[in-house]
Order: sequence, then C-alpha cells, then structure tokens
Amino acid sequence: QVQLVESGGGLVQAGGSLRLSCAASGSIFSVGFMAWYRQAPGKQRELVASITSGGATTYTDSVKGRFTISRDNAKNTMYLQMNSLKAEDTAVYYCYMTVQYASGGGYYQYWGQGTQVTASS
Repeated sequence: QVQLVESGGGLVQAGGSLRLSCAASGSIFSVGFMAWYRQAPGKQRELVASITSGGATTYTDSVKGRFTISRDNAKNTMYLQMNSLKAEDTAVYYCYMTVQYASGGGYYQYWGQGTQVTASS
C-alpha cells in the first residue's frame, strides 16, 4: 500500500507565503503524474497545479505567477510554493499522485488527507 502525507498548511496573512509538501511512502517503483487540488467551503474541488514525471507543469489561471509546483523524484515528494497568498486561496489542499508498483506495471491513483490553508485578509 501507498500513503501520501501532506504538511505545511496553516494560517497566514494575505500577501504571505506557505510551502506545502506531499511525501509518498510504501511499495513504490516510480511516481508518475502529480498534482495539487483544493476545495473551498461550498465549492467543487479544483485542480491548482500539476507536474508530469518529465517536469512539465500546468497551473490554474488564478495562481499563475504566484504558485510554483516542483518534485523530488528521489524522495517521491512534491511541493507547492505559494507566494502572495490571497483570501480566495483559502481552502483544503489535497495532493494527488499516480504510483507504479513495478516496472511495466500500471499506475494507481492516491490522494493525500488534505491540509488547511487559510489566508486572512
């Protein structure tokens, strides 16, 4: 089995910064696609940023220029550097990864438990 453990959330004033981490542990051969999602109260979960195994990144428009997604393949860990936080960034942030157990095998989806990010205005 694989577990994703998130850390780094918290309360910060608008304009501040936070760095989220998501570490995968367990029976892992490789990690493929990684992404951060968020869900604000009363809203649907949305994709915030993603990064492929090759390092290609995407961002939702509202965070472009402020957030940076990165990964450390040796540690099976993903990061989200969040700068210039706004009140509208307040949400529970979830990490998502696809994991391969063995060479040539399929990829399986996993979610983190979620971490609260609150930017106060």
